[in-house]
Amino acid sequence: MINFKHSAHRVLLGAALALGGSLISATAVASELTPEKRLQAASLAATCANCHGTNGQGVQGSAVTGLANLSVEYIKTNMIWFKTGQRPATVMHQLAKGYTDEQIDIIANYLGQKD
Repeated sequence: MINFKHSAHRVLLGAALALGGSLISATAVASELTPEKRLQAASLAATCANCHGTNGQGVQGSAVTGLANLSVEYIKTNMIWFKTGQRPATVMHQLAKGYTDEQIDIIANYLGQKD
């Protein structure tokens, strides 16, 4: 008898690992921001401000997490999971679908905590 729940977890883990590799390669591109890309990054990050605070600093008293204290990889991975429906949410799964993978990379690199 096939354990479908176990198989599904393996498929999701494999997909997450595959995405991780593509996200790492995208980091190198986004880390070298031209002035135009920096402006684009600031504009994209501003769309997060209503819930996550200006520059991802969080909003005092809010249940929504600030992004500035999270790693770039964490933000990217979770945004992809929201976008693909792998991570449930009340709003983020809908918002994340509106971003391309490149835009997610730019936002994460702009707001996330650098090593």
